[in-house]
Amino acid sequence: MGARAEALAKRIEQGAAQLAAYVEKLSDAEWNTPVAPARDGRPVGVIVHHVASVYPIEVQLAQAIGSGKSMSDVTWDVVKKMNSDHAAANGGASRSDALNLLRKNSSEAANAVRAFTDEQLDTAAPFGLSFDAPVTAQFVIEDHALRHSWHHLARIKETLGK
Repeated sequence: MGARAEALAKRIEQGAAQLAAYVEKLSDAEWNTPVAPARDGRPVGVIVHHVASVYPIEVQLAQAIGSGKSMSDVTWDVVKKMNSDHAAANGGASRSDALNLLRKNSSEAANAVRAFTDEQLDTAAPFGLSFDAPVTAQFVIEDHALRHSWHHLARIKETLGK
């Protein structure tokens, strides 16, 4: 395990832990509050479950880029549909289920990131979510698996005024 991969993994764990610690303390009404400025009206609980659910996908994307594989077919339209389908299928997920999944999948994602070599982290390939720019696996990790919990936590805090 390299120092860069370990640092990335720790930041994934840190973001997930901060999200979990914040939402554990919310009331049921807050847990069910739609997050602004989400255009789809997903409540806090669905957002938390969403963050937890996509860790494996985000790591798989980074692994593909790290192996030099183009991921041009991953577009924002694909993400929008995936998010919509997830919300429809998981709207009733309990807080404990969402938090357990967040802890499990973030831990597994961090461990998968620890397995990246510096060479894999530095490998670049076209990535549809970056308009087919050739980005590195490290960028994909930072911009997706790592940033995702921080991004949604900020939106949740903004929505709830806390």
